[in-house]
Amino acid sequence: MAAGLVAALGFPPLNLWPFALLGMAGFAVLVAQAPGWRRAMLIGWLFGVAHYTFANNWIATAFTYQAAMSPALGWAAVPLLSVYLAVYPALAAGAARAIGGQRPLPVAFALAGCWIVAEWLKSWVFTGYAWDPFGLVFLGGFDRPGIAALLPWMGTYGLSGLAVLVAGGIGWLLVARAWWRVATVFALVAVGMYLPGPAANPGTLEYTLIQPDFTQEELNDPRLYEAQFQELERLTAPRQDKGRRLVLWPESGLPDYLRDGYPQRYYDATTAGADPEFARARIGRLIGPGSLLLTGAVDLEIDQPGSTNARAIGAYNVVTALTPQGTFAGSYAKAHLVPYGEYLALRWLLEPLGFRRLVAGSIDFIPGPGPRTLDLGAWGKAGMQICYEITFSGEVVDPAHRPDYIFTPSNDGWFGTFGPPQHFAQARMRAMEEGLPVLRATTTGISGVIDAHGVVRNTMPAHRPGRIDGLVPQALAPTLFARLGNLLPLGWAVLLLAASLLATRRRAR
Repeated sequence: MAAGLVAALGFPPLNLWPFALLGMAGFAVLVAQAPGWRRAMLIGWLFGVAHYTFANNWIATAFTYQAAMSPALGWAAVPLLSVYLAVYPALAAGAARAIGGQRPLPVAFALAGCWIVAEWLKSWVFTGYAWDPFGLVFLGGFDRPGIAALLPWMGTYGLSGLAVLVAGGIGWLLVARAWWRVATVFALVAVGMYLPGPAANPGTLEYTLIQPDFTQEELNDPRLYEAQFQELERLTAPRQDKGRRLVLWPESGLPDYLRDGYPQRYYDATTAGADPEFARARIGRLIGPGSLLLTGAVDLEIDQPGSTNARAIGAYNVVTALTPQGTFAGSYAKAHLVPYGEYLALRWLLEPLGFRRLVAGSIDFIPGPGPRTLDLGAWGKAGMQICYEITFSGEVVDPAHRPDYIFTPSNDGWFGTFGPPQHFAQARMRAMEEGLPVLRATTTGISGVIDAHGVVRNTMPAHRPGRIDGLVPQALAPTLFARLGNLLPLGWAVLLLAASLLATRRRAR
């Protein structure tokens, strides 16, 4: 458990990668010294409980914004989630011990390969939870990609395997007391982490990215809706220049319903009782000629459209594209919804225990169809990933219709201190994997523009209202990962496991 805790220190905002490698090194040694694979699984589970409890501590903060639940439930939810997530390190440890025996080097190779498979499984089993892959510890500072520059050729889970392999090697050298070799490994990793990033490669499409700093307490207060819209208006401010401009607003920043056909009572609860035509028209005037808006919004699913008894039976978390004329240019519905955030799984069991959905409201959100690319004409081809979706490696782009950039609006206002920097870091990993720039607009931060190399070209710190203006960075040619997806890291896993078996046979001779 101590090793799991120390290994989590490498994640943002701490970024203590030497401690992360030492924690994982200690874990690899314990796995190799376990008397059998069952004991190794127990060691892996204990490691995972501590590791994920610390890394995901921000989840507890989210419970403080749901009045229907006690904040104490958050402190129970984090370790309970970790009890489940720890199954994956347990599986990796047990399999590595069974494959590599008690030999440190074969176990290091096997653990790296098994870790890749375990993280990949964790990303999709039971809808998946991809947050904080271990390879995140190899991500450099905002101005440099670090060893994560290997992402186009390895993928996120492959990079995690490399980090585990390096840590396993350190553990092997520590057991052998080869101190100068340990120092050499750390020096080489440090060189990789601090190599400078490539030069900027801006495109020709202008953008204005807005961070309004609407706190979570303010977002759902109808008395503040009009003031919030006026703040968006102030920050967006049309330019004198009438050329092409992409305007980016965050998730949860717009209280209006923009679609027609809902019962009037739903419109009455929005900004100044706005009807959708009025709402769209004034947004069009706000952004001005030559501009196109991409904004987070909510669409409703109505059970009996046109009936006096019609009611909303579900909602969609969407990105809506609006023209200066107040007309729709496209829409995308979020596919990877947050379990227990946007919908309450196991409602029959959890509601009697006092659990509620973390997002305000009583109806569940409905998932969209998956990655889509919106062809916005003069404003380029936009890939969309709303908030939590950006954490899923290999699931953020429609490969048949490659976009020019990815827009990821988010509301991180309920993620505490640890959540926003971890979320932003994972958006950087998606940019590097896919070779695409990522534009991230959030309600409270961290907002920013990430180029296709993972270098942050412009950013705005948390809890500061403002705007960023610039040119959307250019996309690269499709990377190897963009072509192969998660077959690529799984291929690395096979090679690592083969190396473990080969090292085991050579030792046996």
